[in-house]
Amino acid sequence: MEILVCIKRVPDTAENEIEVNRDGTDIERDDLVYSVNEWDNYAVEEAIQIRDKVGGNVTVVSVGDENAEEVVRREMAMGADQGILLSDDVFEGSDGKGVATILKAEIEKGKYDLILTGAQADDGAGQVGGMLAAMLDWPFASLVNKIEISDDKKISVGREIAGGNQEMNEMDLPCVLSIQTGINEPRYVGIRGIRKVASVDIPVHGMGELGLSPDRIGKAGAKVNCLDYFVPDPGEGAEMLEGSTDEILDKLVEILKSKGGIK
Repeated sequence: MEILVCIKRVPDTAENEIEVNRDGTDIERDDLVYSVNEWDNYAVEEAIQIRDKVGGNVTVVSVGDENAEEVVRREMAMGADQGILLSDDVFEGSDGKGVATILKAEIEKGKYDLILTGAQADDGAGQVGGMLAAMLDWPFASLVNKIEISDDKKISVGREIAGGNQEMNEMDLPCVLSIQTGINEPRYVGIRGIRKVASVDIPVHGMGELGLSPDRIGKAGAKVNCLDYFVPDPGEGAEMLEGSTDEILDKLVEILKSKGGIK
């Protein structure tokens, strides 16, 4: 099975204090620590596990600048077979549709059975997987937390629905799936694995190699633009109730009555 996993280099929120810049046009990016998007990491692990069960090949691909090569190599050190970097100055400023357009052009250069993305990335929009599937005219499932390979033409996918219930669906291959965290436990990437792929050639494909028009990607092709970044004003602080359990319960009932919550 030929599997392609779309990954993204994002600021590591566990290692950074995220602040809005003075102009409100972006976050402060100086000295930020970057890593692979958390959801994408689960997608790569799932792809590796599928390959190990049924055979095949796992390729990771990232749209970004030259620094994105580091996350491509990291996922190769994790166990992916190949990596591809899609990089061009013209790509900068692409919205979700622009990124999906770039990825579609790369996908059509190969022959893939399964495309995996993370459920969402740092902007939280969760758009790229669905847009990519629509452009390819392939079946799509979002927030997938279970995958079972039936044969080389079918796949069963599960996702959690209301009430903690599990929904299972059978889909035709090829298809696109966005992966939810918790589907697996991504493996540790050691220094030996990183050294192993340090000198591996990572092909870089730009607008020319992908046959794209500049008016469909980047800022020129973007239909969605960010107008402002800001930190929401803090709300009122919580009221802490003190006393014995009975005293706290009595106070809570009175507060709920005063707010119209109970009568």
